[in-house]
Amino acid sequence: MSKEFRVQAVARAVQELQDATDLIDELAGRRLGVNRTDLRCLSRLTARGPLTASELAAAAGLTGGAATTAIDRLERTGLVERVRDTADRRRVLVRLTAPGRSAVQEIWGPIADDARAELLRFSVTELELIETFLRRALDNQARHADRLRGRTARP
Repeated sequence: MSKEFRVQAVARAVQELQDATDLIDELAGRRLGVNRTDLRCLSRLTARGPLTASELAAAAGLTGGAATTAIDRLERTGLVERVRDTADRRRVLVRLTAPGRSAVQEIWGPIADDARAELLRFSVTELELIETFLRRALDNQARHADRLRGRTARP
């Protein structure tokens, strides 16, 4: 097989993975009664732990107002809560509630477990290659998100 054939095969596989991820997000949003923006906020809170509203806005690529609206919606669903930071009582953090953590685990836990099992089948060298590809793909997506927002694309 030619290199071009392999490049096309990988590109198709990435597109199919993106479509499958999109479907999971749609189904998860329906199950949780939230929209895609709210899901992105849940994802950031799951990955990073409690964040201030401004930190969550930056992590999710939202304006401050959009993040506040999303947090309000997520609070109404009982998935997140605002709490005072124990280290700095002036700061308010947004964190997943116990039901929020359970919902995230119920939906994405089995997916993560299966992905981990698949990754364990690869050698360390193969995993390094996969990680390199994914980091470069992520950087590509970020550059083009900036482009689509009308910002100057990063070099």
